[in-house]
Amino acid sequence: MTGSAILIGGSGDGPVQLILSRANRHGLVAGATGTGKTVTLQTLAEGFSRAGVPVFCADIKGDLSGIGAPGKPNPKIEARARELGESDFAYEPSPVVFWDVFGQQGHRLRATVSEMGPILLARMLELNETQEGVLSIAFAVADDEGLLLLDYKDLRAILNYVGERAAEVSQHYGQVSKATLGTIQRRLLMLEQAGAEHFFGEPALALSDLMLTTPDGRGAVNVLAADKLIASPRLYATFLLWLLSELFEELPEVGDLEKPKLVFFFDEAHLLFRDAPKSLVEKVETVVRLIRSKGVGVYFVTQNPLDLPQTVLGQLGNRVQHALRAFTPADQKAVRAAAETFRPNPKLRVETAITELAVGEALVSCLQPDGTPAMVQRARIAPPRGRIGPLTPEERQALMDHSPVAGKYDEELDRDSAYEALVGRAGGGGAVAAPAPAGGSAPVRGGNPWGLPGGGGAAKPMGRPGSVPQTGGGAAPARTPSPRLPPRLPPQAPAPQGGGGIGDILGGVLTGGRGKRESPIEAMAKSAARVAGQEMGKQAGSILRGVLGGIFKGR
Repeated sequence: MTGSAILIGGSGDGPVQLILSRANRHGLVAGATGTGKTVTLQTLAEGFSRAGVPVFCADIKGDLSGIGAPGKPNPKIEARARELGESDFAYEPSPVVFWDVFGQQGHRLRATVSEMGPILLARMLELNETQEGVLSIAFAVADDEGLLLLDYKDLRAILNYVGERAAEVSQHYGQVSKATLGTIQRRLLMLEQAGAEHFFGEPALALSDLMLTTPDGRGAVNVLAADKLIASPRLYATFLLWLLSELFEELPEVGDLEKPKLVFFFDEAHLLFRDAPKSLVEKVETVVRLIRSKGVGVYFVTQNPLDLPQTVLGQLGNRVQHALRAFTPADQKAVRAAAETFRPNPKLRVETAITELAVGEALVSCLQPDGTPAMVQRARIAPPRGRIGPLTPEERQALMDHSPVAGKYDEELDRDSAYEALVGRAGGGGAVAAPAPAGGSAPVRGGNPWGLPGGGGAAKPMGRPGSVPQTGGGAAPARTPSPRLPPRLPPQAPAPQGGGGIGDILGGVLTGGRGKRESPIEAMAKSAARVAGQEMGKQAGSILRGVLGGIFKGR
């Protein structure tokens, strides 16, 4: 690898390289099962890391975790490296950070309900257009009522709240039926049983923690443990789409850089578009087309190029095509379609070569410095320097203990939000029932890839290439607020006189994803108001009992 390119492999005409200044023009890694896509992904990820570019990738089968350990000496690997001209080849680990939605094989990865938003949440719940509209109304009510939607119980609480006030909500925001709300609640229950409630909450992921670099300038390789997550394809696809959307919204415009700020590998990419509504596909197209100017490269990894919509496929300038099998007419059509996407090479019959590629071989075409695609070449893929295969649980845990984000996301934070506010507003009477979520070998360079001292201890802060605004989460787009609903009063509470309650006066309307924690003055004022209300209720009850007692005693 030169300073401006990553070595992908080699052909009879010389090295085949990915130019870093064109790496943000996205890419495709395709091929049938067992043809070497995962090894190619690992080679690319290592190359980006050594060039100082952070990487995010999903580990579907669990064997990508080996990128965090040096490879095992192998004469065949070393021979191929020499043939491809890698004079500095050595087995070495990459600086890896493990993530896991379930918190089992990596640091807990969370987002708030507000950050996810109604559109992506509707996609996750497989809602129709009407149900998505009602969910959007629930988000609007929460926004206008100043209710923070952070975790799963907040979402359940706001839906119950909207259902109880369906008539009032319908007047201000549009028709809301309790039957539709019931359907959404059932879908939430199904998603909860699949473990999705672990994804919602705080502390939410800070995008800057995906863009770390080591003291010697290497980019972090963020590996998402997805072997369990892939069992819920909707959750997996929606999560990755959310991450792309967050990057698109938060990163500043930078244009074309000498190298990307972040590279994103989307494995099993066909899951994103399976049964996806047209509106969602259009959103993906928009993000893929425009996120290039944010300095982010997106690489789709899938079995067949036809798994992707043509509008998305047309955005992918760098392509690595492993072997396809033409056993059926549909397979033959896929082979022809894949061959037609490459710039022709007079020395190569592409349609025939695709079916003849061996494991570790691929047809490669990358963008040239002027932005035009190079002629397709049949190349042998460069071997990775990390381990080919999974880490042991002990090795994974050791890397997590020395991770630069160790301890930051492992403990859940439960702030006062919509659930607590609505339960308090109901006076503790249970009007809102939202349940809580249940030989001549190459050298082996070992050591800690982060450059941290051994023996545990706190991790040192790492550098971050490029700034990411710390806005506290994905705030909803600005819109004209709808009229707030009249406050619902607890039973037997006297009607307020004049302005709103003291909590409304001090609290105001909170908007955005995470909002602010109650200040001590607000908490003290609300507590005083509650005590005063209770005392007034006791005095009124005592007077009433005395009057009634005198009447009945006279009789």
